[in-house]
Amino acid sequence: SDLDPAVITGQTALAVAPADTDEFLISDAGVLKRLDASLIGGANTPAFYAHNTSATSCSASAHTKIIFDTEIFDSDGKFDNSASRFTPTVAGKYFVSSQISLASAQDGANYRNELYKNGSLYAQSQDWMYGGDYTTNLNSVVDLDTDDYIEIFVYHNSAGGTKNTVTTNKANFFSAFRIIT
Repeated sequence: SDLDPAVITGQTALAVAPADTDEFLISDAGVLKRLDASLIGGANTPAFYAHNTSATSCSASAHTKIIFDTEIFDSDGKFDNSASRFTPTVAGKYFVSSQISLASAQDGANYRNELYKNGSLYAQSQDWMYGGDYTTNLNSVVDLDTDDYIEIFVYHNSAGGTKNTVTTNKANFFSAFRIIT
């Protein structure tokens, strides 16, 4: 039906974010049209953030999956903390971040924070250890479809043998969120 300019006042303010079923009036090259709020933007979900409270033992010269046993948030229940695996079930591009800290690094040892997609290496950050606890960060954008999954591994070749992840101050974390495109 036609709009009645006498009833369009704008006197009532919207106090919360618009619902997907709310509508806006827009002018599209001079033609008034209704636009559903669901077509504007979107949510950066699924999203999660997890860290570990128990150390993961990482053998030298091996790719060790890091266990993130504590979820800080998980918007859609897509992070499995028992398997330390994120399976978003919503196709899209995802920003992924992780930080891994190993205790008692040996000088000159190679150290990698590795992002695996569907069981294969997808991206990594690499550095050389120089004594004490050592931390490396990894950030990546990953295309995921409905059944893809991602996990975090660590590799080191420290002659000192097995190294444990640091568990204080949430030193190790894994997070991801869908990018609105």
